[in-house]
Amino acid sequence: MNAPQAHPWRRVLLSLLAAAAAHADAWAQQPAANKPSASPDAQYVPGPDSLPQPGVPKGKAFQFVFDHSRIFPGTTRTITVYVPAQYRADRPACVYVGLDGLSFEAPVVFDNLIHRHEMPVTIAIGLAAGAVISADPPPGDPRFNRSLEFDGLSGDLARFLLDEVFPEVERRGTPDGLPLLLSADPNDRAVGGASTGGIGAFTLAWQRPDAFRRVFTAIGTFVGMRGGDHYAVLVRKTEPKPIRVFMQDGSNDNLTTFLGEVGDWWMSNQTMLRALEFAGYPVEHVWGEGSHDGRHATAIFPDAMRWLWKDWPKPVTAGTSRNVFLAGAPPPRNGAGWHSTGILLPGEGWEAVPGDYQSGGSLAADRQGGIVFRDARGGRAWRVGADGRPGPDKAISDAFTGLAFGPDGRAYVTEGKASRISAYTPDGRKSVIADGVPGRDLVVTSDGVIYVTEPGSGEGPSGKVWMVKAGGEKTLLDSGLIQPSGIARSPNGLWLAVAEGTSHWGYSYRVLPGGGIEDKQRFYRFEVPDEADDSGAGTWAMDLEGRLYAATRMGIQVFDRNGRVRAILPVPGGEVTGLAFGGEHFDTLYVSCADHRIYRRKLGVPGAPAWAAPIELPAMSAG
Repeated sequence: MNAPQAHPWRRVLLSLLAAAAAHADAWAQQPAANKPSASPDAQYVPGPDSLPQPGVPKGKAFQFVFDHSRIFPGTTRTITVYVPAQYRADRPACVYVGLDGLSFEAPVVFDNLIHRHEMPVTIAIGLAAGAVISADPPPGDPRFNRSLEFDGLSGDLARFLLDEVFPEVERRGTPDGLPLLLSADPNDRAVGGASTGGIGAFTLAWQRPDAFRRVFTAIGTFVGMRGGDHYAVLVRKTEPKPIRVFMQDGSNDNLTTFLGEVGDWWMSNQTMLRALEFAGYPVEHVWGEGSHDGRHATAIFPDAMRWLWKDWPKPVTAGTSRNVFLAGAPPPRNGAGWHSTGILLPGEGWEAVPGDYQSGGSLAADRQGGIVFRDARGGRAWRVGADGRPGPDKAISDAFTGLAFGPDGRAYVTEGKASRISAYTPDGRKSVIADGVPGRDLVVTSDGVIYVTEPGSGEGPSGKVWMVKAGGEKTLLDSGLIQPSGIARSPNGLWLAVAEGTSHWGYSYRVLPGGGIEDKQRFYRFEVPDEADDSGAGTWAMDLEGRLYAATRMGIQVFDRNGRVRAILPVPGGEVTGLAFGGEHFDTLYVSCADHRIYRRKLGVPGAPAWAAPIELPAMSAG
């Protein structure tokens, strides 16, 4: 049932409550003139760029209440829109989003900087956090959504802005009756905020670099509020994104008497800076002696805007990470020993495979490096050939769940509904390998052994791992897993890896002579996005150095041989459902995504097909 519409007086009350919540929880963002002078923050005062100047045209601002969100249902909030005097509606304007409103004297700063051509013509949108009224008559007990909306690490805030707020702003027009045109170019968009608004500004760009690329974060809450303390780790592991960041904090920024249990703001901001520098981001910072207070941020805001908008309209580009799994490491000086080659190649990015299909989660490479995958619309197979273009595959005639190629050149498939494993010759002759196995994913080794995951009933830990040998002999190897999905064997043939699709774990087993397994260990720990309870792990693959590549909700997670996520590769299509190495030299990674597209990218290390003969892997340390 839809909630009744609020009366106008109630909307105003809710708006005031939301504003009061932002004021109470983000008092640090008030102008210095409205706050008492107290050391150590009294030393920070606004400069001329933050004060009205003679001869500088002033922009106009207007406000409205937004109270019909689908993404944050039941919330109401005030939205402030600043339109610079130079805006002419002849082209889309750049955009600045201020969380908790237009703090840091932003309208005055923009007047001055735009007038001097030190930043582009920019429309500013001040977003107050939402509040939801309780069932009791006002004042009641409102639910304040500020921490949920700004501290959370999901993409909800970005969707709220892009799908709801921006269209509402454009619908209204300027105070002078001009249409409001907001640029859709991510290089034309900046975001800023302080404290909880500071981490929220970073999250907008981190989650959606295709929409926001310039970030000002002051006294940012990169602590254990809603997982913000994990950002420094994710930044180091993830392939760099095209984001430019300006940070501010002070050595007296601590909240030991208020929320001190969630972390140390001053130390967490320094940790975040070091992570951004390690990952190659264009980042600038100003540290001071201030507390959890907005005066220092207000004083340096003009300089932050100059730096964030410098060389505009030149696009913001991603840097080069020092993560050795991503970029590699130089060999030892004496030329001896082993070193990682890194998985990324300079200048290589993701490319969408053209074609009219809707990819499913299963894809595999044949012995020539051609990629075969399932069309989700009809269940039939498609193949990406040597020319790089897909077309229907004539060999596989029936729908399938999982797919793998064997050393004999046949395509092995799991038919989940029929509870069997079948194989197709290159000319399309089908034979049933084993009945009674409702499998999901599978691998076929160089000696013809088939390992299969069975997801189970979906109720509790009912998943299984099977081994099927030539002639159809099947053996139950393990049970009690939670929705097992991806499965892979190490290039040396000594270890079997199995993912749980609905947890954040994967398992490692020692492979015995004859194909059996033992010494099961919960070994691989996935990173899980804020909006999910599990990794959503799909198919797995390994490269020639023994690294494990997993299709997950966060993209491709790359594990070292000790079971640790060392790198994360985001993919344009979002959640990755399947992957396989292919191409002439098996050095192109193909992935299927939630948008039903196939993407590919050439990497710096080849994959290791399970059907290939075992190889010796380089020695590695236990560290």
